Amino acid sequence: MVPTLGKLKAVRESQFLTQQDLADKSGVSRVTINRLERGNVDARFSTVRKLAAALEVEPAQLVG
Repeated sequence: MVPTLGKLKAVRESQFLTQQDLADKSGVSRVTINRLERGNVDARFSTVRKLAAALEVEPAQLVG
């Protein structure tokens, strides 16, 4: 597991994406994205990679 994705919401919103938009682009469920943004769960490395790829950023940019 990796730390919570503290910057996920900020990066997503900077690209004017809804949680559902990001879910559609990444293949990660909207519920999971919501939980990650709220800090309720830690992300798996595979999830971080999917989200980073969908947002076109390096995975390290989402962790914080």
